[in-house]
Amino acid sequence: MNDEPSTEPYPDLEVGPNEDSAVGVAGIMHAMLPALDDMGIGRTAKLSLKINQDGGFDCMSCAWADPSEHRHTLEFCENGMKAVTWEATPVTVPTSFWAEHSLTSLLDKGEYWLGQQGRLVEPVYKPAGSDHYEPISWDAAFALVGERLRALESPDRAAFYTSGRVSNEAAFLYQLFVRALGTNNLPDCSNMCHESSGTALTASIGVGKATVVYDDFEQADLIIVMGQNPGTNHPRMLGALEAQKRRGGRIVAVNVLPEAGLIRYKNPQRPRGIVGKGTKLADQFIQIRSGGDMALLQAVSKRVLDAEDAAPGTVLDHEFLAAHTEGLDAFRAHLADLDEAEVLLATGITSQEIDELADAYLAADRVIVTWAMGLTQQKKSVDTIKEIVNLLLLRGNMGKPGAGAAPIRGHSNVQGDRTMGIWEQMPERFLAALEAEFGFPVPRGHGRDAIKTVQGLRDGSIEVFIAMAGNFVAAISDTDASEQAMRRAKLTVQVSTKLNRSHVVTGEEALILPVLGRTEIDLQGGVPQFVSVEDTVCSVHGSHGAIPPVAPGLLSEVAVVCRMAEATLGGRGASAGERIETPDPRASIPWTDFECDYDLIRERISRVVPGFEHYNDDVRRKNGFELPISPRVRRFDTPSGKAQITVNELEHLERPAGRLILQTLRSHDQFNTTIYSLNDRYRGIKKGRDVVFVHPDDLAELGLADGQRVDVVSEWPGQPDRVLRAQRLVAYPTARGCAAAYYPEANVLVPLESAADGSNTPVSKAVIVRLEPVAGA
Repeated sequence: MNDEPSTEPYPDLEVGPNEDSAVGVAGIMHAMLPALDDMGIGRTAKLSLKINQDGGFDCMSCAWADPSEHRHTLEFCENGMKAVTWEATPVTVPTSFWAEHSLTSLLDKGEYWLGQQGRLVEPVYKPAGSDHYEPISWDAAFALVGERLRALESPDRAAFYTSGRVSNEAAFLYQLFVRALGTNNLPDCSNMCHESSGTALTASIGVGKATVVYDDFEQADLIIVMGQNPGTNHPRMLGALEAQKRRGGRIVAVNVLPEAGLIRYKNPQRPRGIVGKGTKLADQFIQIRSGGDMALLQAVSKRVLDAEDAAPGTVLDHEFLAAHTEGLDAFRAHLADLDEAEVLLATGITSQEIDELADAYLAADRVIVTWAMGLTQQKKSVDTIKEIVNLLLLRGNMGKPGAGAAPIRGHSNVQGDRTMGIWEQMPERFLAALEAEFGFPVPRGHGRDAIKTVQGLRDGSIEVFIAMAGNFVAAISDTDASEQAMRRAKLTVQVSTKLNRSHVVTGEEALILPVLGRTEIDLQGGVPQFVSVEDTVCSVHGSHGAIPPVAPGLLSEVAVVCRMAEATLGGRGASAGERIETPDPRASIPWTDFECDYDLIRERISRVVPGFEHYNDDVRRKNGFELPISPRVRRFDTPSGKAQITVNELEHLERPAGRLILQTLRSHDQFNTTIYSLNDRYRGIKKGRDVVFVHPDDLAELGLADGQRVDVVSEWPGQPDRVLRAQRLVAYPTARGCAAAYYPEANVLVPLESAADGSNTPVSKAVIVRLEPVAGA
């Protein structure tokens, strides 16, 4: 196993103590100093005053909601400003770069180095057999895409990926193009993150979205934050949590690792956050074992039912349950047999900790449960989220102020993309409306999600892969297998702003098509255009670029989609020289008009997507508009018309002797696969990323030491081991029996076949690993 020489890619790595508070003065400095250094005073000032403002641009770093009223002058967080700095840098990739750097030489470059090369400003093409990209004209690039797509034996031999930063307008046109081509192969980043949330919520309450609005957080008596790190991933949420605490509410954090933002928040826009101690947020921290969330939720629900049995008619919301739910009796019978010993083994906590959480729930009239990928990337993630719904329904915590279910999305418009049709299995209602609006037969068969796309590339049934933004090969699980699969494609196309790993791992032919960033003014025919996004609580608002493009000749995402579609579908319906009486309607979709005027796109959306009937008017209102979400008014679009209280079988995640349960996670200076720096300030890591966090007692039990170098080896039945080499052990207060390593580097340990039941999401939060000392390290 250790016959290869080990390397330390970060020789200057420093490890210090983890922090117990978030933001504060340090947050301001880490946000603004890099911005001033990279962009200058004028550019920084202009952008910082426009981000998340009415008439400004939407931050690309998360999907957290904006306040409905009383926005701050500076309505952004540390990582939001880092995202702006990363995109709005004036540094560009020169033409000479492509001749100077072969793809082979770029394989050894990390995500941080690639991103630091600057903005992409010209389309480039890698011919088959070449190891270099070379500049290509826009017209030639689009003609090549059209030729390769039309040459396919079937449209299903292409897959069209979407990242959640793509706007509503571009996403709607992209799925229109793909379905006009004749396929539903629309994998997206949600397949890898919150697919489990949508699957569970749709089955339980009829819609896969949050049932709360922004103001509900302040009104909640209790907020339970599960598998979520808002201090890094959506820091502006901390302001909403602080407002709830000032009003007298309680917060319970459920996580494998202590997260600084949920311990104490130093609000930089309040004196207490600058010179004081800040605000303690979590009243209770339940340090749960990886995979134990479902057992915890069932144990709390059982205590609620026991309390009702002890005082009949005083605990459950019987009126709500009778009118709006079904399944209570079966649920009650199922939990009657819940084994407390199994719960304690699964969770790694005590009965007293569960009692404390149950007492807090019973004392609260209004409860929100909020979660992120700590829950969605487990094997039983769908059932776990169904258990969240079960707990909320028992006391009517759905469809009233200050209460409900709140999955917190990461990408700024991942939810809007799904609303616009970016999904491989859109419901019939959407497909029928699209067909009626545009007049072509829309395909009905389910397409391929992210994992199935990799499998299709691997077995040769997918030949063309096109990505609207994102970094697919770095984001998806099983890195080595996924990269090998991508190299089997005939053509890969990346629509991007900056370099990443997916530009280096290509098919036989490859294109990079550079686009405008969200910060940049989008002029079409001299007329400024704007786009729109949907945040995590289903509020839709406009996003207007604020600065000129970094270089001439860049196209918008909308323009790239329109021109790809025109090059592919424009001549459809008749062979050369053939005259037909009834042209194929796909050939008459007005792509050129859509590119010139985004209002025309929104007009079409208004006739296809429910809730957008007055799109062009509503999106121009101050702060935009909220989509109608049925559970908010206690209407449930399930087959029976009632919310489902479900029975879910508890499965205990076994940890073999000498093994740990590993989860992947992001560092603080990171957004998805984008690395802003090599530091993780809150966890005490500087100048490196090759670390694995392990409890000091587990290190002692395994005969290992803090600072030691180990190979992290994942085990999957019937398959060869996967290895992440030469990681530095960091003694860290994670839950016993658990470990953590950085994403995307640790994706190499997650088997492609390891996917959540029901959602097919990669199981990145429950990887069985062993740690093998590196010889001589």
